Amino acid sequence: MVEPQTQIEDYDLVILGSGAASKLLAWTFASSGKKVAVVERKYVGGACPNVACLPSKNVIHTAQVVYDARRVGVFRSTASDCFSIEMTRVTDRKRRMVKGLVDAHLALYSGSGAELIMGSGKFIAAKTLEVDLNDGTTRVLRGENVIIGTGTHAKVDGRIPGMLSAKPLTHVEALELEQTPEHLVILGAGYVGLEFAQAMRRLGSKVTVIDHNHHVLHREDEDVVEGLHSVLKDEGIELILNANIQSVSGTSGDSIQVNVDISGEPKSIEGTHLLVAAGRLPNTKGIDAEKAGIELTEGGFVKVDSRLQTTAAGVWAVGEVAGSPQFTHVSVDDFRVVHDNLLGGNHVTTGRQVPFCLFTDPEFARVGLSEKEALATGIDYRLFRIPMAEVLRAQSVMETRGFIKCLVDSRTDHILGFAMFGKGAGEVMTCVQIAMLAKLPYTALRDLMIAHPTFAESLASLFSSAPRTVNRPRSDS
Repeated sequence: MVEPQTQIEDYDLVILGSGAASKLLAWTFASSGKKVAVVERKYVGGACPNVACLPSKNVIHTAQVVYDARRVGVFRSTASDCFSIEMTRVTDRKRRMVKGLVDAHLALYSGSGAELIMGSGKFIAAKTLEVDLNDGTTRVLRGENVIIGTGTHAKVDGRIPGMLSAKPLTHVEALELEQTPEHLVILGAGYVGLEFAQAMRRLGSKVTVIDHNHHVLHREDEDVVEGLHSVLKDEGIELILNANIQSVSGTSGDSIQVNVDISGEPKSIEGTHLLVAAGRLPNTKGIDAEKAGIELTEGGFVKVDSRLQTTAAGVWAVGEVAGSPQFTHVSVDDFRVVHDNLLGGNHVTTGRQVPFCLFTDPEFARVGLSEKEALATGIDYRLFRIPMAEVLRAQSVMETRGFIKCLVDSRTDHILGFAMFGKGAGEVMTCVQIAMLAKLPYTALRDLMIAHPTFAESLASLFSSAPRTVNRPRSDS
C-alpha cells in the first residue's frame, strides 16, 4: 500500500531499467513531448556500454593488437621480446571509452527531456513503482504505460560446494582486472567464455576452459565447432569438455581448484583466477512483479506475448528480462516492437530474423538456418562453401583461417542460411541478411559488383563455386 503522505507522480511512460530498448523508448517518446521517467539502479545505458558488449570488445581489440604484433614472420623480429602488457593500461583504456559512452547517454537524456532517476524500483500496485533513490529518498511513480527492461546477470551456481566462497569473477569483474591472471580458469564455453578465453590468453594468461558439453558452441554445425577448437588449441587454450563440476576450493585472485568429473573420471584443475560464464539469470528478484499482476515464467523471466505485452494491462517487457535472445541488437528490435504497439500498431516478434556473432578471432557469424537445422526439418538445399584461403582480402591481411558457407533453397534460389568463420564475418553476414530480407535469389549477390579487395567480395566467389545438393525432395513432395 502507498502511504497517504507519499505523493504519486504521474507519467505517460515509466521505464524500469535503461538498457538498449529502454533508453531508445525513453528518448523517442520524450522527444515527441511525452512525460517519461527512467529508473536505473547503477549503469546508465544498461550493461552493453558499461560492463558487456562494448567494453569487452575494447579489451578484445587490445588483445588483437598484441597478437598481431607478436606473430612470428610478419615483422622483422619477434615483437614479444620488445614489449610487455600492462593490464592497468588495458583497463584504463576501456574505462575511458565507457566514460565517454556514459557522458553521451546523459547528454541524450538531457536533450530528449526524459528524466533519468538513479535508484531501485519495485511495483507496489498496477502500473505503479516505488523507487528507493540512491540518495536515500523515495519516490512513487505511476505510468499510463510501464516498461520492464531490467536485463539479466551472470549465473553463479551456489549449489556447487565452494563456488560462492571462491568469489569467482563474472564478466563485470573480469573487465576491471588490473593484473593479468597467471592462470585463468573459465567455466562455460559459450560466447562470453570463448571471447574472454582468447583475449586473456593473448594478453599473457594461461587459460583453461571447462564446459559440460562435448563441444564449444555445441548447437552449431560440426565444421564451426572444429574450426573453433582448432583455433583455441593452436593459441594454447586448454579445453576440458564433457566435464561436470563437483566442487571448487580456494579464492579467485589467489589460488583456486576446480574438481570435475569426466565420464566417471575425476580431474582437478588448478589456477589463480576463476571466471564464471555459464549462463544468465533474469533481474526480476525484488521488483515485486506479482503486486502489479505481472506473471513470471518458471525461469523467472517476465512472461510476454508476441507483442511483448505482459499479463498486466499497460505493462510491457523488453530485452533479456523478457526472454528475448541475449543480444543488444535484439533489444533494439524490441524497442521497435513496443514503440509501434504503444502507437496503436500490431508489431510482433514472431518469425524475426536474429543474427549471431561471436567476436573471437576469426569471428563466427550466422543468420538463418544452420545445416543441423535444415537437415532436421528435411529442407532440400544447395550448399555453397569456400575456405577463407580463397578470399583475396583474407590473403592480404594474412588471416586465412576459416570458411564461408551458405544454404540456398533448391527450388526458389532464396538464401536459407549463412555462416562464416573468418575475418570480418559479422560485416559480411549483414550483406547476406539484407538479401534474405529482400527475398533476393543468391544470384543477385553472385552478380553484384562489390568493391575490391573487401571481405564482402568473397560472396561473389562463394556463389560462383560449385554447390553440393543436400536432402533431395522426397517423392511425395
